[in-house]
Amino acid sequence: MKLTILGAAQQVTGSMHLLQLDKYNIIIDCGLDYEKETYQNENLYFPFNPADIDLVVLTHAHIDHSGNLPTLVRMGFNGQILCTPPTAELTELLLLDSVHIFLSKQNKRSRSKRSRPGPEPLYLEKHVKDTLERFVTISFHKEFRISEQLSLTFIPVGHLLGAAAVVLSVHENGTTKKIAFTGDIGRKNYPLLIDPQPLPPVDYLVCESTYGGRLHSTESTLEQKLIETITESCIKFPGRLIIPAFSIGRTQSLAYALNKIFSKGLLPSVKVFIDSPLASSATEIYTRYRDLMNDEAKAFYGDAQNADFKELSFVNDKRESVSVSNYHEPCIIISSAGMLEGGRIQDHLYYNIQNYYCTILFIGYCAKGTLGNRLLRGDPIIRLRNRDLMVYATIKQTDLLSGHGDHQDLMNTIRQQEPAQLKQVFLVHGETSSIQALADALLQEDYRVTIPQKGQLFEL
Repeated sequence: MKLTILGAAQQVTGSMHLLQLDKYNIIIDCGLDYEKETYQNENLYFPFNPADIDLVVLTHAHIDHSGNLPTLVRMGFNGQILCTPPTAELTELLLLDSVHIFLSKQNKRSRSKRSRPGPEPLYLEKHVKDTLERFVTISFHKEFRISEQLSLTFIPVGHLLGAAAVVLSVHENGTTKKIAFTGDIGRKNYPLLIDPQPLPPVDYLVCESTYGGRLHSTESTLEQKLIETITESCIKFPGRLIIPAFSIGRTQSLAYALNKIFSKGLLPSVKVFIDSPLASSATEIYTRYRDLMNDEAKAFYGDAQNADFKELSFVNDKRESVSVSNYHEPCIIISSAGMLEGGRIQDHLYYNIQNYYCTILFIGYCAKGTLGNRLLRGDPIIRLRNRDLMVYATIKQTDLLSGHGDHQDLMNTIRQQEPAQLKQVFLVHGETSSIQALADALLQEDYRVTIPQKGQLFEL
């Protein structure tokens, strides 16, 4: 058995791993690597022949794990793609949205006389449709026998609806070896989602390390933070609270937290707008899969009164979005994208960044170079629509809705494996400093740790 780390090696995006058995090749995740500005070109070629791949296993829907599947199909892959049912539905939304982003970038560059033509889209809607036809869904905790040599089990890990660690049992030369890929590990007590479930004993573990060396803040609960922020921005003063949020996952968890606050009467009623068609579609999927949510969420939605979030309105078309910008009562606006790089959030930012009575609350990570990062570091002026705008709005941030487990959560996941029995831990999906911090902690507990380079092959 051979393992090659082909993506998310000493970086966060582009998860892709190749597992080679005797005459059988498996890809675990096939995400977009968007670390570079030219990421569309970076993702166009694979270091193998896609037609030689027999199977793809997808841990969850996020685009850094699923976003290059249509390119793989377009280049010749014609096997099955295995994942959980919610992952299949959410991936469809995200892949179609990626097509829209590709085309928007191409059109934007084409309209500029001084710019070169924009990059060709990695794939189009027809390639997404071809990809979706290859999906085969498997429930959690159900062993799925792929062949006499290979079987698979999905274990829930929180993080996102349907997200799973995959445990592969490989029978070769009269012995059985088990290898697990964590995908992205969630955190305990996260809104809507169940806690990450224990992994069975395995021989090899490929583990994410996004929050290696970092702990989530514990100064308050999410409910307390939201109440405090809404009180300051919408109740004490007749202002508005704008929350940039990713449309799938983060928005649904935030809406649930707000629903609980208002249904308990902890705050006076404040209008909540979700301005994202993608978030609206994703919320429908979350509703269909309530049986996979945590016990608290199932109990909450079991009360018919809570299912009707009367303060909430979904904004679908552009005309409605403009009307929200002209809404003069105190309100909460949730819109994508979470880092302010494109999307309807930029419209709301344009009209409110110079509003003293506006608060912008970041609930997720903002990569360096993004507009969100510039606001968080305190830039006094930002540029939008070819205009320089003074920043008069209040800028706040919380990590209480981060979907990734922190250093302690990662350690607890790995500690489920006995150091003497686990032959190797491969740390991926993290910045170099995060991976090294996690590796140092594991080495102190006698785990055998490897920090792979991109393209590095291992004989297991």
